[in-house]
Amino acid sequence: MKNPPAKPSQLITREFAQQLNLNYNDKKQTNLKAMSNEKEDANAIWYSIEELEKYIHYVKTRGIEDGYNVDGIRFYFGVYPDDEQHGDKAGLTTLFLVPTGKKIKTNAAKIQSFALVEEQEEETMDIQSLEPMNYGNIGRPPSLIY
Repeated sequence: MKNPPAKPSQLITREFAQQLNLNYNDKKQTNLKAMSNEKEDANAIWYSIEELEKYIHYVKTRGIEDGYNVDGIRFYFGVYPDDEQHGDKAGLTTLFLVPTGKKIKTNAAKIQSFALVEEQEEETMDIQSLEPMNYGNIGRPPSLIY
């Protein structure tokens, strides 16, 4: 490969990942199972690379249109409403994605080389004008163990 991808700085070992998953299963699943009427809850969520890439492209493009520099995705845990509309997922855990970024402010008073200077807000925030993504495939049943 001419230009191999840079190794991400946030990688963890497989052993640490396994420990995190065991901790979740041991500590959280017991509480979730008790609250969900003994239904087996999700302990993993899967999204295809294609869907993630499509979502990233979508939020980056729409973010620019809405005046944002999209700089990340925040992952939120949620629980589906306990109603008939959500069927087997009712009362169970989900994971949804929300784009984050900084609002771009165009300041017409600052002109460099006849181009407008763009200033970004200092703090990254959830972008409320862009839709969150949900409905990955859940790891149940049977529960997945990393």
